[in-house]
Amino acid sequence: MEKVNEQMLEWMLGLGLSENLSMMIWRVTVILAIFIIAFIVDRICRRAVIPVMRKITVKTEFKWDDYILSDSVLNNLCRLIPPISIYALIPYALPDDAILDFALQLCVVYITIVCIMLVCSIISSLYAMASEHEKLKEHSMKGLYQMLKLVVICIGVIIIISTLIGKSPLVILTGLGASTAILMLVFQDTIKGFVAGIQLISNDMLRPGDWITMPKYGADGDVIEVTLTTVKVRNWDKTITTVPPYALVNDSFQNWRGMFETGGRRVKRSLNIDMNTVRFCTSEEMDRYRGQPWMEGFEPTGSDEVNLYIFRHYVEYYLRHHPKVNSDMIMTVRQLQPTAQGMPIELYFFSADTAWLNYEHLQAEVFDHILAMLHTFGLRVFQSPSGMDLQNSR
Repeated sequence: MEKVNEQMLEWMLGLGLSENLSMMIWRVTVILAIFIIAFIVDRICRRAVIPVMRKITVKTEFKWDDYILSDSVLNNLCRLIPPISIYALIPYALPDDAILDFALQLCVVYITIVCIMLVCSIISSLYAMASEHEKLKEHSMKGLYQMLKLVVICIGVIIIISTLIGKSPLVILTGLGASTAILMLVFQDTIKGFVAGIQLISNDMLRPGDWITMPKYGADGDVIEVTLTTVKVRNWDKTITTVPPYALVNDSFQNWRGMFETGGRRVKRSLNIDMNTVRFCTSEEMDRYRGQPWMEGFEPTGSDEVNLYIFRHYVEYYLRHHPKVNSDMIMTVRQLQPTAQGMPIELYFFSADTAWLNYEHLQAEVFDHILAMLHTFGLRVFQSPSGMDLQNSR
């Protein structure tokens, strides 16, 4: 290359140009040639290499190569070629040590930035691949991948600073060690969020799609995203609540995932029976009841039967044979402590459908039926007297 430089300088001097002007023209020409070469190599990679790689990944049976060699990864790989080409060829255009060192520093900084982008794109591809994995997609891995990106960016910034100031990265790390307290104060939410995210994932406490309830933060809905600093919850009124991840570890919250996994949603409601209507059944009533299918399996008490006891037996039969009630889970109809508002009869069972609307419809259907059947057993629900009741009693 030195011989070429000498020949070109001699040729331009022969044209009558001065030595300084000839040197400047030649350096500018070489620099332009270097940039043109870098541009051509970049175009070749983008127009030839990337399409070939796409065709290869599409034809393979594996899925991982579709993510690892995604468009963003390949584009960032192509971005590395121009600065590397310039870094290798620029010494031929800038023999001056000071200018050459500065140009090489700029190339190293640019290469470092592109490497950061490349590694971050690979991490994003790994996250996308993990999000579609049968086992990993149930866990929130976004916070972990965000932390990995943050580490990569921090390392890249340290390398860039060390390149610009001409010092070893160890010197910068030593200086950072002295300011650890300040860094921990600035990034305390990120650090606590990362630690809390690891705890949430390792203990399987939270997954995207879980229904959680956290009254302290006004959260009652589905988890849509878990990041380093926030957990986003879409409430049932379609508002979005953001909760710090460490709050989920330090405070108490309710996760309804177990309900959906068991296939049953608990119903625990009671109605108050007017105790003045509780009595022994007559023989005519017992004869009428014995002809009903719900009396199968009825166990007499050995004495005169009470209408409330027969009513509870009927309700249990009704729930056990209801198609929307999960008969495989616990089910009972029990008495609670009598109060001034009557005798509470509690229905404790599980619906076969965990969807909220279907669950509410089932509750209404069951209690509509029970309230309509009370008079059949000579019972009446307790109800505080209203103005109309007082008017009719006159």
